Amino acid sequence: MDTGYAVRLADTVMRRFPRAGGYPYKDWSYPQGYLLMGFAKLWEAVRDQRYLAYIEEYCRSHVTADGEVIGFKGNSMDDMMAGAVLVWMYGQTGEARYGKACRRIYEAFRDYPRTREGGFLHVRNGLPGQMWVDGVFMGQMFYCRYGRMFREPACFDETKRQLELIYRYCHVHDGLLVHAYSEDSLAAWAGEDGKSPCVWSEGLGWYALILSEVLDMVPEGHPAFETAKKQLSELLAGLVRVQDACGLWYQVVDRPGRPDNWCDVSGSAMFTYAFRRALRLGLVQGEVYENAVKRGYEGMKSRIVENSEGLLDVHGACEGLCVQKSYEDYVHYPRKVNGQEALCGCLWAAGAMEQQ
Repeated sequence: MDTGYAVRLADTVMRRFPRAGGYPYKDWSYPQGYLLMGFAKLWEAVRDQRYLAYIEEYCRSHVTADGEVIGFKGNSMDDMMAGAVLVWMYGQTGEARYGKACRRIYEAFRDYPRTREGGFLHVRNGLPGQMWVDGVFMGQMFYCRYGRMFREPACFDETKRQLELIYRYCHVHDGLLVHAYSEDSLAAWAGEDGKSPCVWSEGLGWYALILSEVLDMVPEGHPAFETAKKQLSELLAGLVRVQDACGLWYQVVDRPGRPDNWCDVSGSAMFTYAFRRALRLGLVQGEVYENAVKRGYEGMKSRIVENSEGLLDVHGACEGLCVQKSYEDYVHYPRKVNGQEALCGCLWAAGAMEQQ
């Protein structure tokens, strides 16, 4: 495995944040889950014990002997996502406390609020009726993985329902989904159909990632596998049509001709990962897709710059962006070097692209 960028990104993270709990924006939330699942993928490829130790330190410091998860509240899909790392760690160690911790998170879904048709809301309180594409990734990264690890096939049925509902609520054209849905159009950003106004790059990237992950986690004969396969095929076909000449995709994905729109490295890294996984699985084939993933990766690497300390900086993304009211709000949202999501996305994509 050629691990140039993947290893250097991981090493950069460990130098800046010796403990994963220090990674922004708080000690237990989705950034740790996103980051450490990237470390897990890298460790599985290169077996460097430093990466396993980095993950294990986080897990040990957040799970007590009786399986209590320190920092976990179960009040949002973001809160659920970091639990994916505990499922993975249980698979590595078989330690009872991790099994108990996973069960605690799983049980938090039982009374979690939903849309009338059963879609998990993004937060338990405060955003009534809102289902975000982000949340489908956050929730199902844990829930689907839990089903596989603990042999709970009903989890796969739930995954299928969540994928189908977010598609029904947010799909606009060519496999592309807007950022979020508001039941009864209660949110200030919602149109009459409940949809948010834009196809946001990173939001669509969360969707691309969970479809890719479901194909790795769900048995091929299960209907959830077919749902993810169909949706990912449609999404990638749509993304090919709107890829910029530089290899990246735009902040508002389906409006590439607008002069104020700009290419976002975070969502682009997510798409690059999804293209790579789909090609390896044989889900898509041909020169069009091969070129798309190569261009995506080259575009991503062009935004990764070595600084004077020998660390890698990732340029060209936002951080912590929630649902916005307009196109203007998306394209003028402040950008940040080393946005927490962008760095993780580049780690995932580099690991996938460098794997032989």
